[in-house]
Amino acid sequence: MSRPPDNRSPDIPDAVAVPRKRWRMQLVWLVPIVAVLIGGWLAVKAVLDKGPTITISFATGEGLEAGKTKIKFKNVDIGTVTSVVLSPDHRSVIARAELAKDASRLLVSDTRFWVVRPRISGGTVSGIGTLLSGSFIGMDVGTAKTSRSDFVGLETPPVIATGVPGREFILKGDDMGSLDVGSPIFFRRLQVGQITSYALDGNGKGVTMHVFVNAPYDKYVKDDTRFWHASGIDVALDTNGVKVNTESLVAILIGGLAFQTPEENADKNEAAVGEEFSLFRTRDEAMKRHDRIVDKYVFDFTESVRGLSVGAPVDFRGIVVGEVAAIYTRFDPVTKQFSIPVEIRFYPERFTSRYKGGEKRGRIAADPHQLGDWLVARGLRGQLKTGNLLTGQLYVGIDFFPNAPKATIDWNANPPELPTVPGGLQSLQDSVSALIARLNKIPFEGIGNNAKQTLQDADALLKRLDSEVVPQARSTLAAAQAALNSANTALQPDSPLTQSTADTMRELARTAAAFRTLADYLERHPEALIRGKSEDKK
Repeated sequence: MSRPPDNRSPDIPDAVAVPRKRWRMQLVWLVPIVAVLIGGWLAVKAVLDKGPTITISFATGEGLEAGKTKIKFKNVDIGTVTSVVLSPDHRSVIARAELAKDASRLLVSDTRFWVVRPRISGGTVSGIGTLLSGSFIGMDVGTAKTSRSDFVGLETPPVIATGVPGREFILKGDDMGSLDVGSPIFFRRLQVGQITSYALDGNGKGVTMHVFVNAPYDKYVKDDTRFWHASGIDVALDTNGVKVNTESLVAILIGGLAFQTPEENADKNEAAVGEEFSLFRTRDEAMKRHDRIVDKYVFDFTESVRGLSVGAPVDFRGIVVGEVAAIYTRFDPVTKQFSIPVEIRFYPERFTSRYKGGEKRGRIAADPHQLGDWLVARGLRGQLKTGNLLTGQLYVGIDFFPNAPKATIDWNANPPELPTVPGGLQSLQDSVSALIARLNKIPFEGIGNNAKQTLQDADALLKRLDSEVVPQARSTLAAAQAALNSANTALQPDSPLTQSTADTMRELARTAAAFRTLADYLERHPEALIRGKSEDKK
């Protein structure tokens, strides 16, 4: 077969067909493939390194900003808020945040979150640094074992962080006073704790407070420890006078609590965590003896009880043996009279309290009814007394009045009624009233008329004396004066009567001398009475 003529130039070689390789890879695709592999590895690494996502519900979004607000634990950034939106019911704000991977073990059921912003509470100032850096979300890790991803943020920061050594206790009181979260707790004027939270009781009759006492001071909280309000300045006016008590300058300004254990119970066991205590208004009320045996009685007074208040002491010869529990009024339809029943709490143990070593012995007698009848029969009575003249406070005194009217106790009444006697002032008023009543019975008008008549008769008598008796009296006095003058003249030294009297006295002296001589002779010569005087022999 002849070949067609070749018109190409003899210098151009002939093309030779080469078979194409089906799976041959071009170098141009190497770069995209490497980029895809790197991107995939970065994506997987990002997923593997991504931390947990949580949601926190707050009452308000104040201080929260998506992409800027940080979450800090011990002042270290561990996450960022990614979004802030309203809740479906529009009652709260939900903040979504992404945390670091190593923070996942911190998210337990009792972990707490709160917004850190400048605050002044309980005398402490916190969050001042956020004025420059902006608000952030604080975090306190709990101790639970279960994990959690949705939380409810606190409106106020926790006062005590988790893990701080110490113990928490519960206080029950009538009101909060000037206390607040963060208010200090004092022990012997040293600050040892704080109030962590409070709430109104369900029945509305009191408040419940949670307090935290730091270690090592928590060991001084015993089973019989007493807590009381140490807020401000406590000024008391009672039967003991004026009292002013303060705890510290901090307590005066912001309030606080204090506690102490009575010396006789200082060796009791330490209180357990969460133990409940009563909160008293004052230290005196808190440290008052808590008696195991309490009897209730009533004193029925007919006089004014102004100045007597609930809590006033019941005193027996200077020893407080009870206190006033209530004061009422009573109207007796039979006698048509009003009276003031005063209910008291009586502590019989205080009559048997130890003054040396040993325990209390309870009641004085096994049968209190028999003992009460015996005491009342011997004059045991209640009486209102003035405890302080400055304040006018009264108290109930118990003592024996042997001359008091006879009385008995009705033990069927609840509570039994003890007899009374009028108070000292009332007794004085009764005596004055009785004296005035007696004076009113005296017929002063008749006495006045009689006195007037008597004065008239006396005046007539004086006039008669002046007209009749006085002239005669003058004559008598003149005669008496003359007699006195004569006697005076006769008694002059140079008068005849005086000279005669002197001569007579001289003669009497000579006669007495002669008799004395005769007596001496007869004593020497008694025979002369028979024989006569013998002649002298020459």
